[in-house]
Parts: sequence; C-alpha cells; structure tokens
Amino acid sequence: MEDIHTSLKEGVPKSRRGEIWQFLALQYRLRHRLPNKHQPPDMSYKELLKQLTAQQHAILVDLGRTFPTHPYFSVQLGAGQLSLFNLLKAYSLLDKEVGYCQGISFVAGVLLLHMSEDQAFEMLKFLMYDLGFRKQYRPDMMSLQIQMYQLSRLLHDYHRDLYNHLEENEISPSLYAAPWFLTLFASQFPLGFVARVFDMIFLQGTEVIFKVALSLLSSQETLIMECENFETIVEFLKNTLPDMNTSEMEKIITQVFEMDISKQLHAYEVEYHVLQDELQESSYACEDSESVERLERANSQLKRQNMDLLEKLQVAHAKIQALESNLENLLTRETKMKTLIRTLEQDKMAYQKTVEQIRKLLPADALSNCESLLRDLNCNPNNKAKAGNKP
Repeated sequence: MEDIHTSLKEGVPKSRRGEIWQFLALQYRLRHRLPNKHQPPDMSYKELLKQLTAQQHAILVDLGRTFPTHPYFSVQLGAGQLSLFNLLKAYSLLDKEVGYCQGISFVAGVLLLHMSEDQAFEMLKFLMYDLGFRKQYRPDMMSLQIQMYQLSRLLHDYHRDLYNHLEENEISPSLYAAPWFLTLFASQFPLGFVARVFDMIFLQGTEVIFKVALSLLSSQETLIMECENFETIVEFLKNTLPDMNTSEMEKIITQVFEMDISKQLHAYEVEYHVLQDELQESSYACEDSESVERLERANSQLKRQNMDLLEKLQVAHAKIQALESNLENLLTRETKMKTLIRTLEQDKMAYQKTVEQIRKLLPADALSNCESLLRDLNCNPNNKAKAGNKP
C-alpha cells in the first residue's frame, strides 16, 4: 500500500489510468465486503440497456451540459453523448432510489474518458455503492447537508480567520462546495486535476473530497480574505479558484496525501445529528430558550440558504432554456436568410441572362435609345411620365 500511495502521489500515465482505477476498486473490495443489504441489484449492463427509464428526459437535457467544450462530448448525440446516455440510463434503472440526479453525469463522463462503457458502469457502481457516494444523491439530500456542515466545521477548526470572513459575508459551504461534492470537482476544475482527484478517491474513499476542498480553500486563503463582499468572494470561488496551474495542482495533491481528518469527520457527523436531535426536542420542550433560539436561527439560515440555492438554480435553468430558445430562433432565421439570399442570387442571374438575350435581339439604335431613357429616369425620377412619352 505504501508503494501504491507513493506512485499515485507522483501521478499515473493517462493511458493506464482506467486500468489502475479498476485495480484499486478490486483491492478495496477484497478488504471491505459490502453487506448484502447494501449491495446493488444483480443486473447486467446489457440487460439494463434493454429497459426504458422514467429519467430519460432529464438525462437528455443534461447531455449537452456535461463537458460541453470537450471534443468527445460536444457533438450532439455523437459517440460520447450516446455512451453517456447509456451509462446514466443504466444506472437510473439499477438504483431506483437515486435514479438520476444532476452531478452524476460529470462523474460518469470522467469514467468514460478512461474506459469502456461496461467498465465505466462497474466503476460507477463501485463509487456509488462501495464507497457510498450514492448517499449524497438521495432525494432528501441529507448526506449532502451533513457534508456541508462537516466542511464548515473543518474551516472553523483549522482556518478560523477564513471561516469568520466567509461567515461575515454570509457565504456558507453549500453556496460554493455543493457542486464540488456532487460532481467530484468535475464541473468546474481542469480535467487533469479531476483525474488526480479520482486517483485519490479510488485509493482513499469519500474523505478525499473534504481534503481537496479544504486544501483548495486554505491554499488561496490570502486572496479570499482580500475579497471584501459577497459578490467578489463568490466570483473568486467559482471562477478564479478552479483556474490553477500545474505547480498549484501538485501542491494540493501533496497536501491531500499528507492530511488525515477521518476522526474529525466522524466527530462532526455525530455532532450534526446531536444538533438535529436537540432541534427536534426543542420544539416540544423549551427548557433552554437561548439554545433553542440559537438552533432555530441556524435551522432558519440553512432553510433560507437552501431556498436561495433552489431559486438560483431555477433562474439558471430558465436562462439556459431562454438562451437555447434564442439560439434556435437565430439559427432558424439564419437558415431562412441564407435561403432567401440564394433565391435572390438565382433571380439576379436569370434577369441578367434575360437582359443579355434582349440586347442580342434589339437593333443597335433601339438599344441606344433604351439606355438613354434609363439614364434619364435615373437622373430625374420626377420626369417619369415625360420620359415615358418618348418614342
């Protein structure tokens, strides 16, 4: 295991990465047997592809939004998008509870860039069931809420100034880190960095996501602290932070391998459940009014943040749909204009041919009179009637 850690820390060849992920998954399964009640249904990939899924529309909508600039996925219903559709469809049929959730498409896309569909399906099952990532995609999103709380506590305990700065500007982890967790960083970060993150996930499990998030934030703490308001901080976290160079990426990878936060994550999860239990009990008994008020404020803030996120998501969807509709209208108009131009050019050529034929048929003196008449009309359009009386 020490040799494997050392090798992965230094980086692995891209051409062999898919094989290495499958090897690491096999090693994990040899050491950790998943209880039967948590095992995925015993259905083959080919069997699942023969069925119909109720999630088809949602999957199709997200195909064009998954790595839209990558050559393999950018072609509408090309080989990449079709493979991605098959993989997401099969998983939605396998895991009835989760079905399809936004974010899974990016995880599936990264797998498809390194292995075949069949292999990618097996590795998606490994990530979801064996490593437990499927919990964060469940409809109640409870696991994701716990993860956001854990990340907040990590910042509070290890980077207090940064934590206070974010809190003062009302920026919770759910505002910027939810996409990191749901897509395993694939939606916003360079694919080279994402592949390295996947290396570590296959080796160490879900803890890696927290370590990467914490390292990213701590490495840019000085620049984040210089951002003075909500808008500039969010802009930095969403756009500037992911734009890293190779040396910054290697620094993050090194920090992740050297970090051990498993005990803290477990303690924070227990703490979260205790707080939730206290919050529920406080609705029946108000013995400690100050504690109840504090917990209610925290709960109210979480609900408000969730509503804000949902509203922003709806607005984003509406904007995307409007842009797609406008683009379709523009393309339709462009096609019509091109057709009209071609028709006009054809008419022009036909008129020119007709004029040439008339020139050949008319005597020279008649042709001279016509040209003189046309010149007069062009020079003095008000004398059209007078000009029309000319022989």
